Amino acid sequence: MTRWYTEKKREHFYKKAKVDGYRARSAYKLLQLQRRFHILSAGDTVIDLGAAPGGWSQVARKVIGPEGKVIGVDLQPIQPLPDVVFLTGDITEETTLNALYEYMECRRADVILSDMSPNISGNYSIDHAQSVFLCQQALVVAGSLLKPHGSFVCKLFEGDMIDEFITDLQQRFSVIKRFHPKASRKSSSEIYIVAKQFKQKQ
Repeated sequence: MTRWYTEKKREHFYKKAKVDGYRARSAYKLLQLQRRFHILSAGDTVIDLGAAPGGWSQVARKVIGPEGKVIGVDLQPIQPLPDVVFLTGDITEETTLNALYEYMECRRADVILSDMSPNISGNYSIDHAQSVFLCQQALVVAGSLLKPHGSFVCKLFEGDMIDEFITDLQQRFSVIKRFHPKASRKSSSEIYIVAKQFKQKQ
């Protein structure tokens, strides 16, 4: 057993997820985001990008209640969850985008969440750039499928490309906040961007 795995098993939020029935410790990041920013509401339609193994979808499903809808997308197949639709595919590819658009038909989402993370290369500049690229891809989805006044949340790694990305968000949303959840590992450079009040296209 590796030292990394041993430390992970000892970690508070990892153990808490096991007790509370969440599929991943990351569920607590969304719970903390929700507590701080009230992103999700009863009856919402939510798109969860980078959904595997399903922790964020579990939280969203619980918050939005029986009248809401959750659609998760990930490269990896995800074990089914009650009342959640999972699509398998790469959201950076047109075929996956088209499958999502087809599923949504003429509907729009109230909230788009992205906890996508790149494959870690070990080169921080590359990993940062890749994380921003994934957020940009999530923003493409938001541009097509988010309702006016809707909310958008994405994860990226700190770095010199954040300001440019936030400038782009400011053109599309009225409220932009940065947040580092307590459930993130202390050593992590990840940060969540919360964007609210999506501006309707003119």
